[in-house]
Amino acid sequence: MAKKTKGNRQQIILECTEHKASGMPGTSRYVTEKNKKNTPDRIELKKYNAVLRKYTVHKEIK
Repeated sequence: MAKKTKGNRQQIILECTEHKASGMPGTSRYVTEKNKKNTPDRIELKKYNAVLRKYTVHKEIK
């Protein structure tokens, strides 16, 4: 059963931009939530990429 969100909270997926551009196999993705009323635009956060072993920019994909 899928997780239900409350009110304006929306579950989103963040994907690494550097890993995707490098052409290496695999992906670095994080699942989190955001309030779509307060932040209607797509978000970008610096998160850790274990394959590249450094902090990179992750953008919202969904």
